[in-house]
Amino acid sequence: MVSRFLICCVLLSVFGLSLAEEVKLSIKGVTSIAKTDDNFICATLDWWPEDKCDYNQCPWGKAGILNLVFLLIDFLYFCVLLLFHKSKIPKFRSAFSPLRIRIGGSLQDQILYKVGTSLKRCPHLKKRDGGLFGFSKGCFHMERWDQMNKLFNDTGAKITFGLNALIGRKKSKDVDLLMVGDWYSKNSHDFMKYTASKGYKIDSYELGNELCGSGVSAKIDAEQYGKDIVELKRLVQDVYPNPSTQPKVLGPAGFYDEQWFNTFLQTSGANVVDGLTHHIYNLGAGVDSTLINKIQDPYFLDQIAQTYKDVSTSIKSFGPWAGAWVGEAGGAYNSGGKDVSHTFANGFWYLDQLGMTSTFDHKVFCRQALIGGNYALLNTTTFIPNPDYYGALLWHRLMGKNVLSTSHNSSPYLRVYSHCSKNSAGISVLIINMSNSTSFDISVENDMNLYPEGRTLMEEGEDKIPREEYHLTPKDGNIQSDVLLLNGSPLKLTESSDIPEMNPKLVDASLPIKVAPDSIVFVTIKGFNAPACA
Repeated sequence: MVSRFLICCVLLSVFGLSLAEEVKLSIKGVTSIAKTDDNFICATLDWWPEDKCDYNQCPWGKAGILNLVFLLIDFLYFCVLLLFHKSKIPKFRSAFSPLRIRIGGSLQDQILYKVGTSLKRCPHLKKRDGGLFGFSKGCFHMERWDQMNKLFNDTGAKITFGLNALIGRKKSKDVDLLMVGDWYSKNSHDFMKYTASKGYKIDSYELGNELCGSGVSAKIDAEQYGKDIVELKRLVQDVYPNPSTQPKVLGPAGFYDEQWFNTFLQTSGANVVDGLTHHIYNLGAGVDSTLINKIQDPYFLDQIAQTYKDVSTSIKSFGPWAGAWVGEAGGAYNSGGKDVSHTFANGFWYLDQLGMTSTFDHKVFCRQALIGGNYALLNTTTFIPNPDYYGALLWHRLMGKNVLSTSHNSSPYLRVYSHCSKNSAGISVLIINMSNSTSFDISVENDMNLYPEGRTLMEEGEDKIPREEYHLTPKDGNIQSDVLLLNGSPLKLTESSDIPEMNPKLVDASLPIKVAPDSIVFVTIKGFNAPACA
């Protein structure tokens, strides 16, 4: 008997085989623990020009806002946002329907709007020593804004527009990076009036970018920013007097600093800020040689959880009328990692962050970027979707806004999040296996908070409803591949450049969920009895 056991062990070792670890996953379906916005998934468009370069590479090309629309001449598709063939519009609209877009980024506080009478000069954005992030002021022409809004309207996008918050201010003589003086709002007001007069739909306006706390390239005191956001609220109410169509007001669009955020909320007062936006680049610099390791390290990824909790605490204490938003998150800063951020491996970070932020009652998560840099959802030159695009699309289609408590006692490399299903009865579960060697057989039990031993998955007879599974794995098992497999088949655009069908495999619901090493799985369980989802 002993010799037979030893032989089995040797065979397992030689052939690289391993037995699956059995896991019991407990989901509490009685009440939800948090709630996201209906359009939780968001992507950004940035102002960076072609000569935005880091680490001897210039990965933005013509993906910046001031160049982007011209690309329609050269490309046949732009997967959700920019569409060349009108006949494709209904197909792409049904992909995210709608996709939330945040327009902003580091250079937004350098952008002037060519509209109205307040702007005397309309400079061309270019590199300049001493300029914010090394660039001069730039000009945004309304002809370009008209082009973009035609595309936004065609695709049904929900738009957040980031306004220039530094107009009218001067550098402090005493404090490094500090900008002093009141915000000169006339140019932004003229832009908003033009936008409203054209009937362009704006979901929200955001003031400034990364000016809070210690700042990045510039900063504003919390009390001053609070006064400025009150002014923005007044402008929004003036330009959009109908409360039912009035855009939301967002801020401060920067890295969380507890004292600064709390002071800002207290200064601005009740019902001014609708969304408290903060930024996340928790993986460090894009050039970091350990980036691929950080993405697969659950202990490292967990470190940002305290920030999400603290943001939620600030809102509960000083701004319960506002919702928490991740307004920009690229993982690794300075355009991301060129061999990591566009690959399958980045999904370990991205989808885990979506799951984690939703449990801390965040309403929206904006990914940097839709296109541009190394961290884009779409390839910057071909517009072909990178793996995270499909991960975002599956989340958007499957994961509803009600978040459920989920727990297991297995490996920390097994990450699991569950929500009420978006468009069907039951629940949807996201499973992330960051281990490169351990597979899991997961049995789901319904903890109804009624019985100390928990309950089985479903009521009698409900397990006859097949389970829907979407297994995501990298091509050839290489987690740094940018080719994604769904249930073993590569996801590629069709011959007519449409998003491919993303159908689940149907599995007997009484069987455990089999999760391979280095894989991501979405599962919809329609027979799961969850009163919170009724």
